[in-house]
Amino acid sequence: MATRSAVRGKTDSESGAGKKSGGKKIAMIAISAILGFAAAGGGAAWYMNRPQDGADARKAEQPPVFVTLDTFTVNLRSEGDEQHLQTNLTLKVDDAPAADSIKLHMPEVRNRIVLLLSGKSASEILGIEGKKKLAAELAAEIRQPFREGAAEQRIQSVLFTSFVIQ
Repeated sequence: MATRSAVRGKTDSESGAGKKSGGKKIAMIAISAILGFAAAGGGAAWYMNRPQDGADARKAEQPPVFVTLDTFTVNLRSEGDEQHLQTNLTLKVDDAPAADSIKLHMPEVRNRIVLLLSGKSASEILGIEGKKKLAAELAAEIRQPFREGAAEQRIQSVLFTSFVIQ
């Protein structure tokens, strides 16, 4: 019997330990559930915020497309002495189809540029701020559609590769 009571004693003490470990099990299950929900929420947030179909990633990977224009030489608006501007321009465009559209309409593009440049005086475009303003005006002028109802040209910027006033 002593062995039975000893066995019962162990059983009773083990059952007390079982009650304590039962509370630990519930706490571990609750913590695991919380961590699981947090991981699922983080995964859902990542999934919802990723670029759709990789469009943004592909756009970022594309190299820039440039269209180099022939040299422009124009008479500037007179401020007393006759002055000329000789400049080379390069257009930075969104993609190859935008470059093709510019090339297709090159006579119109050159006409717009010549008209804009010839209306400027040397003092307006001599400084850096004047050149930046001129580049913005050129971009706005070139972006205009070539025919009524057509979309604007997709030009990112106008770059001066040469700029000489005489």
